[in-house]
Amino acid sequence: MTAGGAPLLVAERLTRHFGALTAVNGVSLDIAPRERRAIIGPNGAGKTTLFNLITGSLAPSAGRILFDGKPITGLPPHVVARRGISRSFQRTNLFPRLTVLENLRLAAAAGGRGSYSLLGGIARLPGPLLRAREAAEAVGLTDRLQEHASRLSYGEQRQLEVGVALATSPKLLLLDEPTAGMSPEETQRMTRMLEGLPREVTLLIIEHDMDVVFSLADRVTVLHYGEVLSEGSFQEVKADPRVYEVYLGSG
Repeated sequence: MTAGGAPLLVAERLTRHFGALTAVNGVSLDIAPRERRAIIGPNGAGKTTLFNLITGSLAPSAGRILFDGKPITGLPPHVVARRGISRSFQRTNLFPRLTVLENLRLAAAAGGRGSYSLLGGIARLPGPLLRAREAAEAVGLTDRLQEHASRLSYGEQRQLEVGVALATSPKLLLLDEPTAGMSPEETQRMTRMLEGLPREVTLLIIEHDMDVVFSLADRVTVLHYGEVLSEGSFQEVKADPRVYEVYLGSG
């Protein structure tokens, strides 16, 4: 855990060019330990590109990233993951022929660096099977452990995606549109599940559903054309006329 109230994640003037297109332009973020931060903005605003930069899937054209006080700029994704950053994607990224428990246990064995229990705060380092079962309980899938991932409903598959990310015992969990494509009932279930995650896991969430953002986020960052347009509490961002004009007013 970062000491002295220092940020867990620092992004300093991150920029990413794709030819003549600038997808992310001078974005700076400070994410505190235990914070729940939402990233919102119109399609094409640079949200997923920002996630790709943080997780090492893309190298920045300029800028730097610090995690837990150490530079991670340009490190490959598997090294970033070992440092304690885990991620779920917009599309399910599971092993469909494996059971729920097998998916979770594989993730736990691959991660294996956490120092807390998902269900009991700071604890001894549990083994992969225990971490897998804890992750299943955290995402509400304990009664589906022996079910193949391909036989889960869409909403359950998204829950399992979050569980797979949690099973690696991350310090920082990045969720890219966790409720995309869900029914209202599935969205409510996912929101309640995310609300119940331990605060030891810092959350950074891309989300379009403003009800979900309001329920989950301590702070909100709004991206527009690859730049930070506004940042603050949900109410502060909602009251910003620039945000209403380019994003909230469009819905």
